[in-house]
Amino acid sequence: AVWRVAWRLGHGYASDQMVRVTIPEGLSNQETVALFIKSLPNLKQTKLETSVAGLEGTLFPDTYFFPEQVRERDVVEMITANFGRNFAPQVGELAASGHNLVEILTMASILEKEASTMESRQMIAGILWKRLEAGQPLQVDAPFAYIESVGRSTFELTKKDLRIDSPYNTYKYKGLPPAPFVNPSLDSILAALRPTESPYWFYLS
Repeated sequence: AVWRVAWRLGHGYASDQMVRVTIPEGLSNQETVALFIKSLPNLKQTKLETSVAGLEGTLFPDTYFFPEQVRERDVVEMITANFGRNFAPQVGELAASGHNLVEILTMASILEKEASTMESRQMIAGILWKRLEAGQPLQVDAPFAYIESVGRSTFELTKKDLRIDSPYNTYKYKGLPPAPFVNPSLDSILAALRPTESPYWFYLS
């Protein structure tokens, strides 16, 4: 793409040796960093972790091409700029939704892990936004895999896990988790913005 060429020249990377890196949908920042360290050994893990801190939800899943000697800050700049380009058409919907960007990305993180189709994600989004409006706890399992002291999949959770004291415990604390915990796909973001209304309060996914 033209913007990739312009970016490379603008950042002083003249080499034609490019490395292809694909970020799958639904990776956490930690998982994304590990992917890049494996693909681009020139990167320093600590520097990259520092560069992505606080950017949960905006490391946009896509295929990227980087110079072999790319710097950590330039990796993050390209990925977040790509997020900005893809999200830009939804700015109007965000303003009309009554939610801020962090809330939408946090809901999208949940939807990314709770369902796999656009239709089911929109249906679940409608149910979860309705629970929030009613002051009910979300009671979703997806965030638990990203609580450091748990680290198990949703299929392995125990009753003890559901009592853990963490702001990401949606059984113990009402409201959304404090931030996105994975980097969701555009479909999940759109589902969070375009929930399906239904008479339902529960779902099986």
